[in-house]
Amino acid sequence: MIESLPSYISWTFILTTFLTIGFFLLATRQARVGKKFLIILSIIFAFFLAVHAALASNGFFLVTNTQPPRFILAPVPTIVSLILLLLVFVRKQIQVSALQTLTLLHIIRVPVELVLLMLFHNGLVPQLMTFEGRNFDILSGLTAPFMAWLAARGGKVNKPLLVVWNLLALGLLINIVACAILSLPTPFQQFGFEQPNRAVLYFPFIWLPAIVVPIVFVAHLLSLWQLAKINR
Repeated sequence: MIESLPSYISWTFILTTFLTIGFFLLATRQARVGKKFLIILSIIFAFFLAVHAALASNGFFLVTNTQPPRFILAPVPTIVSLILLLLVFVRKQIQVSALQTLTLLHIIRVPVELVLLMLFHNGLVPQLMTFEGRNFDILSGLTAPFMAWLAARGGKVNKPLLVVWNLLALGLLINIVACAILSLPTPFQQFGFEQPNRAVLYFPFIWLPAIVVPIVFVAHLLSLWQLAKINR
């Protein structure tokens, strides 16, 4: 952890990370993909949690002048692993309850945004990465419970509503990810020169690009993939 940072910020983010994993595991369980899938998925999460915690704690990501940047080792392996695993195991249309949980999962974007705001006020991320700047991702988290309720009332999926919401929320995610990457203290930095995005290079905040963002991203892809199967 960053020594000068109040511990409650770090612990809030750690709990948010595990809540994100919990939501995703619950959604996959509701999809009835089998115990084997859940075991493999749990092992993958445990592996990446441990590896990235160890790497960040030893300063691996603080070296920002390498080609390619070491930072890409945070999100890419997790995203690729999750997508490959889902392609292998999730071939049939999932249950409505699983689709609801995948939508409700995005509520975790609210505490993530609050943590980012606290990190900004502690000098560890630029303002543009918060909802006081160019990051409006909190809207996805605030609307997630309503979408989960509205989109599947009576056991029937409101496909147009969920498709539009997922696409808009995915756009907000891509926006903040782009801002975060371009605010890192690297040779290709474009934003936040006075106060770069340094927090995600340390434990536990490395879990944001390594665990939380990949899960949120894949949850959108899985939802859109499943929605495309309806009435096909």
